[in-house]
Amino acid sequence: MKKLNEKVTILYARRGENEVQNSIETQKRSLEEYAIGKDIENTLFLSDDGYSGVDFDRRAFQNLMKLVKAGQADTVIVTDLSRLGRNGIEVLRYVDEIFPSFGVRFIALDMLENDEVAS
Repeated sequence: MKKLNEKVTILYARRGENEVQNSIETQKRSLEEYAIGKDIENTLFLSDDGYSGVDFDRRAFQNLMKLVKAGQADTVIVTDLSRLGRNGIEVLRYVDEIFPSFGVRFIALDMLENDEVAS
């Protein structure tokens, strides 16, 4: 739940047009469980359902970026890198350059050690 005047941790999910796996609800549950396990309280869930990850012209992703650019986001969390996008070069640009330039931490749950996700 977003608290006013505090930076949020954005829990972001995306499911492609033809994907049968990675439902938005499954991703949301994983992201929320991680946030609860890490005592992250000020979260905002955003999702793009039925959007290709090839480009970044997605409604919820654009809202995410507005929050990042406005200095209102602290962290962005996804279940795996492919949820952020399918264009590897652009994904790395967001992870290595864009998010850090705004002081935003990025977490992909699939990149964490199994014990860190569970703790």
